[in-house]
Order: sequence, then structure tokens, then C-alpha cells
Amino acid sequence: MSIRVLICDDQALVRAGFRAILDAQADVEVVGEAENGAEAVALAERRAPDVILMDIRMPVLDGVEATRRLADGDSPARVLVLTTFDLDEYVHAAIRAGASGFLLKDVTPAKLLEAIRVVAAGDALLAPSVTRRLLARFATALPQRDNSSAALAELTTRETEVLRLLAGGLSNAEIAAALVLSEATVKTHISSLLRKLGLRDRVQAVILAYETGLVKLGSA
Repeated sequence: MSIRVLICDDQALVRAGFRAILDAQADVEVVGEAENGAEAVALAERRAPDVILMDIRMPVLDGVEATRRLADGDSPARVLVLTTFDLDEYVHAAIRAGASGFLLKDVTPAKLLEAIRVVAAGDALLAPSVTRRLLARFATALPQRDNSSAALAELTTRETEVLRLLAGGLSNAEIAAALVLSEATVKTHISSLLRKLGLRDRVQAVILAYETGLVKLGSA
């Protein structure tokens, strides 16, 4: 079954470039193009994409606000934000709005395709160059939740360990190695903790871990 992708960028040349890359893949189908965030939100309702490639800076409605509206509307589409700006404020705003991934526009075609497949599979993806600074921003800027015990009480000891490592930026393979588990078991634990905490993906799990004080920068 093909991964349905919606491309949203205000530059026609950029959209054409992404489409050329995606059209060459047997497992990817481009279901539409939008030139601003408002069009992306409207098209997402009609075309039901699995993944939306979302530019940050656009007229009418920017990518951050479009992502927020999609998340608030309970859209099942995963948003993969692409931007030319490697700046914390954009990363922070997009992730807080509900994006499942973040990449710079100079990413290679292979990395772009990998990102789409990772996000479509339900995982979250952050460009390595910005992950640590993103975590630092969360650690210092987010208010601590008073109901941290309630939020985490349903987790097993193992799930709590997995969440702590996940919030430290470790991949499934790295978590598996650290806990001497198989990757399949790690995926099962992550799916379980996301379900128990009512979260849609790994990015929201990272946010919760810092908001609750489960993980503090430098301790993960």
C-alpha cells in the first residue's frame, strides 16, 4: 500500500523537485500540492494524506499554524516540516504545534524518502543537527506539570525506562542495546506507553518527559 503524500511549499520549483523524487518511488503516491498552509489544511481533509511535507515560511498561513490546525482537527496525517532555517525557534514552534518530524531542505533525496517512511510508520524524526538543542529548549522553557505522577503512574517500570531513554534522543536500536532487548520489544513498549499516555508519537513523548520532570537535560 502506497504512502500518500501531500506537498506544501509556496515555491513551485521546490514542489516540482519533491514530486520528481517521490514519483520515482513505487511505495509513495503524491496526492496533491498546496502553495500555502490554508490550502494544505483544506487538501488534507479531501485527499487524506498519510504524510504532509510542510514548509515553514509561507504566505496566507505559515507551516506552524497549518500544523497546529491539522493537529487540533485530529487529522491522522503526519507532518514532516522542511525549512531552510536551522533555527531553534522554528523547530520548537513546529514540534509544539504537532509536527512529527523536522528536516532541513538541503536533505538528500535518500534521507527525505527515509524520513517520509519513518514518519508514515508512526515514528518521529528530528534532524540530528537540531535534536540536542531542541531538548535543551524543552528542558529550560517548558513549565513543569503538577500532575506528573498521575501522567506516568500507568507505565510499567520498563516502559518508564524506555521513555527516559527515548527522551534522551536514542533510537530504537540504541534503546534495545541499552536495555538488552530486541528492537521489536522496544517498539512494543513505545506503542504501549504512547497509548497509555494518550500521545500520538515519539515527539510528544519527549515533550511529556521533560514537562513532567522525568528527564532533565544532562541526565538522560
